[in-house]
Amino acid sequence: MRASIKWAGGASFEARSETGHTVIMDGPPDMGGENRGARPMEMLLVGLGGCSAFDVVHILQRGRHSVTDCQVEVTAERAEEPPKVFTRIHMHYRVEGDNLPDAAVKRAVSLSAEKYCSASIMLGKTAEITHDYEVVATVTGR
Repeated sequence: MRASIKWAGGASFEARSETGHTVIMDGPPDMGGENRGARPMEMLLVGLGGCSAFDVVHILQRGRHSVTDCQVEVTAERAEEPPKVFTRIHMHYRVEGDNLPDAAVKRAVSLSAEKYCSASIMLGKTAEITHDYEVVATVTGR
């Protein structure tokens, strides 16, 4: 896997993934940023949430469960002194589906956290990561 990051002036950088996707990252205004993109540390949280959400949906679908939506809210705390690593991360999953068993969602979240989500396992080396979830029944007529 590869990525390239090119300075775009000020505190802005353009990142390009190996698959050709582009993301703009920018720093805060007090460091020369113009708020043109997410901060690099925000990108880590976005990557964590995306990695885990992908796992949860995939695990549930492989179990032949009807998933109609999956959202993950990720909140984090950072160390006060450099390096300002994440020290605590909480992930709240909101999984929607037709007759979706609570136990299946719990299992999918656990498997993602403990076995499949590389980002979670990597960030878990410096941060305490906690999880909770809610199961929501699909609204008919959607």
